[in-house]
Amino acid sequence: MADAQLPHEDVRAALLRSNAVFQQLVSEHHALDEEVHRLATQTYLNHQQQLEEAALKKRKLALKDQIEAILRKERASHSHSRP
Repeated sequence: MADAQLPHEDVRAALLRSNAVFQQLVSEHHALDEEVHRLATQTYLNHQQQLEEAALKKRKLALKDQIEAILRKERASHSHSRP
């Protein structure tokens, strides 16, 4: 491979196979994404549903940040371990 780093998808796939924490974060992010989508398809959201949607989006964003941090760390460790 010309680049010293693994492509983003290769690192992600490897983490999904080997890292239970990463698997859990991705699974939870996916579940929240489905729930946000479900709420978004409703014609009208009452106040409680609007608050729920906002909370879900915030949690989903926090999970995405955690996922990306793990990916960055893993890519960095691969780039340092290669000649």
